[in-house]
Amino acid sequence: MKINFTKMHGLGNDFIVIDAINQAISLNEEQIRFMANRHFGIGCDQLLLVENAQSNSADFRYRIFNADGSEVSQCGNGARCFARFVREKGLSEKKEIPVETGAGLLVLHHEENGDLTVNMGIPHHSPSEIPINFEQEQLLYEVEIDDNPQQFGAVSLGNPHAVLQVEDIDDAPVAQVGKQLESHPLFPERANIGFMQVISAHHLRLRVYERGAAETMACGSGACGAVVIGIERGLLTSPVKVELPGGQLMISWQGRSQPVFMSGPATIVFDGTIEI
Repeated sequence: MKINFTKMHGLGNDFIVIDAINQAISLNEEQIRFMANRHFGIGCDQLLLVENAQSNSADFRYRIFNADGSEVSQCGNGARCFARFVREKGLSEKKEIPVETGAGLLVLHHEENGDLTVNMGIPHHSPSEIPINFEQEQLLYEVEIDDNPQQFGAVSLGNPHAVLQVEDIDDAPVAQVGKQLESHPLFPERANIGFMQVISAHHLRLRVYERGAAETMACGSGACGAVVIGIERGLLTSPVKVELPGGQLMISWQGRSQPVFMSGPATIVFDGTIEI
């Protein structure tokens, strides 16, 4: 099976994007892992499928697969790449594009300066919705990792996020603590683990250990989760510039029951064909 694809990235968080509308696509986990492999395949953090919508409320269906082959419901950097892909490939000429995801409806906006803005939806805070194995919602949860207590905020943006505040993300134990917390029994669906350094009320630095992908150059939903948790804790005020290893995002959130908006770039790297 030959597959036409486009390699893209959002601040270094890289993707294989596939038009599954104009070509028949059926991929299993092994094939996805092969394509995502940076030595033997194309290489990516996630693989994105562009499919026909299954309802009248959306223009497309947006599916996301991690490098390990697992399917997830949300990816903010991927959503921006999705929006640029469907415009560049002539699949849509709209400036505002509603898409179906496993987490619900996303609305993608093309800005005049070339950036993409994504309405990431309303954050979920209750333990059952994140999900996290605590009975009551807490501003900060606590767990022991290697006999050291770790405090973190938790929220869902259609996928689970835990965010730890650190003094300096350059020295943060992302690989060690991130890996253990990502698959900790507290998180029945695993979680994305953010390490947040607050610079000012409108500026933070962030590194994210993503479930199924390890640390990435940027995580859009992780940036949203960090800002939501920072605002809830009184550390941040909207809008917030989030500085990630791959670049910057602007995040705005007006509080509970309100959606989170994320703005940033999406870049096409190259088009190609691979035989599976």
